[in-house]
Amino acid sequence: MSSEEGERERAARIIGWVRADAWRLDVLRQARALRLPDWWLAAGFVRNLVWDRLHGYSSSTPLNDIDLVYFDATHVDTSVDRALESELRRVAPLPWSVKNQARMHERHGHRPYTSIEEALSVWVECETAVAVTLDDDDGIRLTAPLGTASLLSGQVTHNPRHGDSEVFRRRVVAKGWQRRWPELEIQGL
Repeated sequence: MSSEEGERERAARIIGWVRADAWRLDVLRQARALRLPDWWLAAGFVRNLVWDRLHGYSSSTPLNDIDLVYFDATHVDTSVDRALESELRRVAPLPWSVKNQARMHERHGHRPYTSIEEALSVWVECETAVAVTLDDDDGIRLTAPLGTASLLSGQVTHNPRHGDSEVFRRRVVAKGWQRRWPELEIQGL
């Protein structure tokens, strides 16, 4: 099996888990209703589900936030994101975190990103750089610019494209992932 075929198989497995989770499907539909350009639910929304399944947990770990990311170079003001969060919270009182990735390069001192995939590709952990979206026919698509192999292997690895391994170390300690998912293997601490 080629690495591309392996990646498609892993993506299909994750998509199947998302599709089987009625709550996640409902959240995807709420996000889709905003009709944002190039929108995705990312990070823990997908990552935690995978780790829960790898650990055999029958119920999902509650999310600290629901990362809705999108890419719109024409409206980069943070007030747009705050308004979108308010709108989502009126529909569903969940911990929404909306971020236009077209401006996030400023936070990290990078050159401007050209796409969601480029923005995700510099997130701190490789396993966090994964996202799903829902099309108008309820088809789920997954993007993972750094792949899904380490995520499905229960690893937590610093993304070398992020650059700051100290940020990775602090996040691993602060988030306490191994307390919830003790079989995770933290790489490079």
